[in-house]
Amino acid sequence: MTVTASASEPRPPLQRWLLVWAAALAAVLVVFLLQDSVPWAVDYPANAVVPVADWVSALMGWIKSNLSWLTRSITAVLGVPLDFALNLLAKNFKIGHGADAFTLPRLSWVGVCAVAFLAGHAVGGRKLSLLVGGCFLYIALFGQWTSAMLTLALISIAVPFCIVTGLFAGIWAWRKPWAERLIVSPALDLMQTIPTFAYLIPMLLLFGNSPVSAMIATAIFATPPMVRATMLGLTRVPLEIGEFSDMAGCTARQKLWRVLLPSARPTLMVGVNQVIMLALNMVIIASMIGAGGLGYDVLLALRALKVGEAMEAGLAIVALAIALDRLSQAIAHKQAKGYVHQAANPSFWRRYPNLTLAIAILAVTTLLGLFVPAFAAVPKAITFTTAPLWKAAVNWVTINFFDAIEAFRVALILNVLNPLRAFCEGFPWLGAVFLLGLAGYQLSGPRLAALVAALTAFCAVTGLWEKTMATVYLCGISAFIACLIGIPIGLMAARSDRFEKIVTPIIDTLQVLPSFCFIIPVVMLFRVGDVTAMIATIAFAVVPAIRYTNHGIRQVSPALIEAAKVSGCTPRQTFFRVQLPLALPEIMLGVNQTILMALAMIIICAMVGTRDLGQEVFIALSKADSGRGIVAGLAIAFIGIVADRLFNAWTAKARARLG
Repeated sequence: MTVTASASEPRPPLQRWLLVWAAALAAVLVVFLLQDSVPWAVDYPANAVVPVADWVSALMGWIKSNLSWLTRSITAVLGVPLDFALNLLAKNFKIGHGADAFTLPRLSWVGVCAVAFLAGHAVGGRKLSLLVGGCFLYIALFGQWTSAMLTLALISIAVPFCIVTGLFAGIWAWRKPWAERLIVSPALDLMQTIPTFAYLIPMLLLFGNSPVSAMIATAIFATPPMVRATMLGLTRVPLEIGEFSDMAGCTARQKLWRVLLPSARPTLMVGVNQVIMLALNMVIIASMIGAGGLGYDVLLALRALKVGEAMEAGLAIVALAIALDRLSQAIAHKQAKGYVHQAANPSFWRRYPNLTLAIAILAVTTLLGLFVPAFAAVPKAITFTTAPLWKAAVNWVTINFFDAIEAFRVALILNVLNPLRAFCEGFPWLGAVFLLGLAGYQLSGPRLAALVAALTAFCAVTGLWEKTMATVYLCGISAFIACLIGIPIGLMAARSDRFEKIVTPIIDTLQVLPSFCFIIPVVMLFRVGDVTAMIATIAFAVVPAIRYTNHGIRQVSPALIEAAKVSGCTPRQTFFRVQLPLALPEIMLGVNQTILMALAMIIICAMVGTRDLGQEVFIALSKADSGRGIVAGLAIAFIGIVADRLFNAWTAKARARLG
């Protein structure tokens, strides 16, 4: 009787799923072995490809032909503030025409550097003043001032647009949960996973090769963090504050603008910081469609293989990024502490002494520029260049370590990258759709299974399966190595405060570096190709793995650690049996972010010769082929969405299991 009863019991869920996965993998293997009999299940039939790219091209052509009046109007409206900012910071104001025309100078570089010192001191003290002012002075002394100001002018117009748009979209999504669920969240996911190059193609087609195109592309790319920060900030406002405003008789509008949004200011300022950094990153890439500035200098130098010039422009980008990042972070930190009470109706200069002083400095130095040329433009006598040094350093490394570098590169290609690429590109498309759908079903049910399977199938039915798997292979190996490096470093940082103090500045610096800057030093040593793309991607994507692992271990409740110690656990047992399992959902979230950042970087690495979806987008950009570029961009976005949804479902399940 006992034997009969035990035999009739249902199998445990884990054992049942293991059997299901074994059967699924066996079925895919059979399909691969019998590919001569069922070739359509391995390679998607060319005659069944859905011409989505042609449809998109036709739609964009119709928009260009019939709505050109709208695009011209948008260009004219946005061109006014943009031209003003460009003239103010980088060019001169030309008033009038012909012989009667006269020129007003741009802001003096001396004044801008002084204001940078002043701004840093106002929000963060002497150390921040030296850092921010020093970054601007560095840009001037290295002869990158005009290009940097072109980049800063675009950011100064794009960022306020992103903030206002993101704020209103976030408020709407917070007030209307159905809009957040059905419209805003899917749109944000798509905007954040579509590669940056893909934004440029429709902008180039609709608005031409101009700074306005670059600004619109930047605004679209950089808005999502502000939307998410607004929703998160308003959600986190304590209910008591809202109830108090209701008791005080506030209307809905007064409650929102005078109570809830001021209470959410710290979170909103974090969103502003992220908008600034994403805008800077995108403006650099948007140099390809007329933005000019530092990104264009890097692009020209890379194309001409001028190592020193590329490195100098790249370091100027780094300096500008660090200055803007630290300044916005300090402002956010100051906002979190709140404001000091002001006297009733103070004069402007008493209420804003630093702003008044900054305006005075800019006015005086700019006027001096009319009489003293050294104030108007950076004198060449005080500028210097390190381009020959960088070139000499690269030549020295190449001469002395060429054999070792080349041996490493060739061994990596032959023994790791090529076999993995062949495996991914030969994987049956139907098997991938089936296995990913099965994973979605196991983690979250039929809805996620259908979404994942549909997005994966899109890459096949549009004729991009081989390019998609090439992207998956390079992104996968890069993210895997980034996690192998980042997770142990994060674990060590979590267990040692001294080690964390060493690691934190390094990962902070890596986080503010624009993506272009990761390519330059690697391409100097390893030339173009998959190895260069992989190394640059690892350096770019390793930060979330470190940061989330460190945070996950440290956020484990001290009470649980004490309970483990009381139970007699050794420090090693406490770490591996208590802290690590409880931190696993947070660590996996870091893995998810690592994959998404690797995917974003892989696309930019199309500039150094990779053959994947990024190359499709890059070719489409050079040919202004909107359909080809947008469909390839959607395929890249869908890879990111599939990875994001599966990892989020796994993390949610793990959190629920751990309570």
